[in-house]
Amino acid sequence: MPANIVHVHVERALSKADRQKLVLSLVGRRQLATQQDLLAALEAVGCRVTQATVSRDIRELGLEKEVDPLGRLRYVAPGGRRREPRDTLRSLLVQFGRGATAAQNIVVVQCEIGSAPAIARALDRVEHALVVGTLAGDDTLLVITRDSAAARKLARELG
Repeated sequence: MPANIVHVHVERALSKADRQKLVLSLVGRRQLATQQDLLAALEAVGCRVTQATVSRDIRELGLEKEVDPLGRLRYVAPGGRRREPRDTLRSLLVQFGRGATAAQNIVVVQCEIGSAPAIARALDRVEHALVVGTLAGDDTLLVITRDSAAARKLARELG
């Protein structure tokens, strides 16, 4: 089995790089304001680590705290809030995307565990002309297009 596959609800040790990718994914899609919030979010997806590990990951990733539009504190990746929507989408697909397949007028995007909602949100923000809507699970994203030709074109673009 390839080393980059992680299964939902199966506790297993992740490499440091994979764990830090997961941290970035969680921080990008959830309102996490404390190390305890991040620790709980990691545990909820089967990644058990210590508070010291979370603290070290925060420091090494350069996570910052910012106030969101509702006035709540949350961790953010450094410089993440200044990106253009297409750059954000491209970055998420490179980091977490595992492939895209057209099926009729739907594109099925496979991705790392926990990253599908962030990719869907980024795709929605791009307001892509071929996209009618998105639906995200944990590691799979469905992108609805108007027809099969649009789905094939989008799958090539996202894959």
